[in-house]
Amino acid sequence: MSELSHVDESSGDVTMVDVGHKPLSRRKAVARGAVLMAPETARRIHDLPKGDALTTAQLPGIMAAKRTSELIPLCHPLPLSHVGVELTVGEGRVDIVASAETTAQTGVEMEALTAVSVAALTVYDMAKAIDKGMVISDVTLVEKTKVEV
Repeated sequence: MSELSHVDESSGDVTMVDVGHKPLSRRKAVARGAVLMAPETARRIHDLPKGDALTTAQLPGIMAAKRTSELIPLCHPLPLSHVGVELTVGEGRVDIVASAETTAQTGVEMEALTAVSVAALTVYDMAKAIDKGMVISDVTLVEKTKVEV
């Protein structure tokens, strides 16, 4: 079980990884995902019954990244220096890219993935009244960097 960082080798118990011995590093992660929808829904995404879905989804994505350690039990709380969430409309879809940055002893991939996921859920919530067939798709980590400081 040693390849699972959140499992104690001797007992098999779930544990939070001790990163206290690691040096501080400048870390960045980028994640992406999409909400697939009917082309008509995508055309109306700025003018839905609840309002503009893209503008509305950006803020909860940022807020979710900041609260990742409260949502994912074994994540370390991190001092985020930047979170960005961008949403763009395509043919029958909304594409979401989120980035998170920190100077810390552990990475920020969970924060970037959480930002994408919550932004996607917000788009879904905003458009569900007119499109029951939407699918949240392909939430994935696309970049992870670390630079020693």
